[in-house]
Amino acid sequence: MSDGPTDRRPGAGELYGWRGDPAVPAFPDDRPLIVFDGHCAFCSGWVRFILKRDKARRFRFLAAQSPLGEALFRHFRLDPTDYTTSILIDEGRTFLKAEGVIRIGEALGPPWSVLRAGRLLPVAWRDGLYDIVARNRLRLGRRDRCYLTERGDEDRFLA
Repeated sequence: MSDGPTDRRPGAGELYGWRGDPAVPAFPDDRPLIVFDGHCAFCSGWVRFILKRDKARRFRFLAAQSPLGEALFRHFRLDPTDYTTSILIDEGRTFLKAEGVIRIGEALGPPWSVLRAGRLLPVAWRDGLYDIVARNRLRLGRRDRCYLTERGDEDRFLA
């Protein structure tokens, strides 16, 4: 099992590395944060899926199109205009692509923790599958504006 990020971009393995980056505004990083494409209908659906199943209200969310989202994308040397990966920040570590999805499933508990079986695949395969979905996600729909929170979930979203 992998304890670190599957992506070896500079800064990805450094615990809380964004805190030392003056280009990244301070944000509460005491709970897991998912940075997602707020204009993507598929990605917004994934957020709704998590919100519905995260009974402990553990996860927070941030649209990649926000100033903080863009700063995090730049910090991890990701293209801040091409959101083909979501970012999971948890306990000072960053997880991209399939590893982030697997860790989210584990945190949601059964039956979603079955996603950990994805670790049986080589990283290149599981990230390759992730990339196929990411490249085609906008075919499922594009939103004109970022995902809007639902009543009662406002505190789970960072601006």
